[in-house]
Amino acid sequence: MSTISFDTLEATRKLRDAGFDEKQAETVVRVLSDAQSNLVTREHFDAKLAVVEVKMDKLSWMLGAVLAVAIANFAKQFF
Repeated sequence: MSTISFDTLEATRKLRDAGFDEKQAETVVRVLSDAQSNLVTREHFDAKLAVVEVKMDKLSWMLGAVLAVAIANFAKQFF
């Protein structure tokens, strides 16, 4: 799993320079840092997409089988 680097000390300094007090700056940086743990990485997305593709393949085969049975039933009634 890849990680995103985030310089919390530098972010805190920039927020303090912009007018935040120490406690506010630290809280904002902590929230941003915690939010990064919930980000979806490219690898995670690709893995989930692979699962969806497998399920779609199964659905395609099942739909094909159901259509074949329906067509066979229709043909049996009229021929």
